[in-house]
Amino acid sequence: MRIKRTRLLAVAAGLVAAALAMAPTAGAANAPARDAARLAQVSDSVARAGVDGTAWYTDQASGRVVVTADSTVSQANIARLQKAAGTDAGAVRVQRASGVFRPLLSAGNAIYGGQYRCSLGFNVVSGSTYYFLTAGHCGKVAKTWYTDQAHNTLIGATVDYDFPGNDYALVRYDNTALSHPGGYSAANAVVGENVKRTGSTTGTHSGTVTALNVSVRYQGGGTVSGMIQTTVCAEPGDSGGPLYDGTKALGITSGGSGDCTSGGTTFYQPVPEALSAYGVSIY
Repeated sequence: MRIKRTRLLAVAAGLVAAALAMAPTAGAANAPARDAARLAQVSDSVARAGVDGTAWYTDQASGRVVVTADSTVSQANIARLQKAAGTDAGAVRVQRASGVFRPLLSAGNAIYGGQYRCSLGFNVVSGSTYYFLTAGHCGKVAKTWYTDQAHNTLIGATVDYDFPGNDYALVRYDNTALSHPGGYSAANAVVGENVKRTGSTTGTHSGTVTALNVSVRYQGGGTVSGMIQTTVCAEPGDSGGPLYDGTKALGITSGGSGDCTSGGTTFYQPVPEALSAYGVSIY
C-alpha cells in the first residue's frame, strides 16, 4: 500500500506541476492588454509628431504601428516620427507610398458647389426626406450643390458636415424633379476584400482593402481617423464617391495619393458611421 500511495502522490504532484505549467501567470495573461496599451501609446506619439502626408494604423498581429509616408515626407520627418515613439521606436514600421496624400477635391464636374467639384456617394433617407452622403471636406466648402458647373440645376443644401476628424457630409434633395435611386445596404469593409470605387473624374476602378481604422494626416487638409485604406486609384474630383462590394455600401471617398495611370493609396470614410451620425438609412 505504501508503494501505491507513493506512486499516487507522485502522479498527483506531476499533474499539479503540469497544470501550473499550462496555466498562464498573471503577467502572461495581462501581456496582450499591455501590448495593446503600448501600441496605443505609440500610435498617439505618431499623431503628436504632426507629420503631414502620413497614414497609420495598429497591426496587433505584428505588434507594430504601420506608418505609410507619402513622397513629401523627408527622412528627417521619419526620424521625427521614430523619435516621438521614444524607447518604442522599434514598434514603428514605415512604408512608402508614391504621390501626395490629399483630400481629392477639385474644381470641375458631377456635383458642383461653389468653385469645386465632388462626387455623390450613396442616397439615404429619413422618413420622407431624401438625402445623399458625400465627403465632409466637400460639405465644408459648399453650402449648396448643383448638377452642373454653371449652377443652373439645383440639387440641394448641405445639411451638415464633419471634417476633419471624420470625413462625411449630408446633402438634402431640395429639387423634387431629381431622381435618387438606391439598391445598396450598409456594411463594414474587411481586410483583403475586393472592392470598387466610382468617381466623377475617373469613373469606376477596383482594388483591395489593405487596412482598417487608419488615421491619415493630409497635406494641409487636417487629420481624419477610422478610415478604410485601399489600393484603389482615385484623382481630384472623386471625393465623396462610393466605395462598394456588389450591393454592399462600404465607404465614401476621402483622399489619397497617386492617380489612375500609376495607381496609388486611397482612404475612405466608413458608411455605417455616417449613417449613425445622421440617423439616416441607406436603401
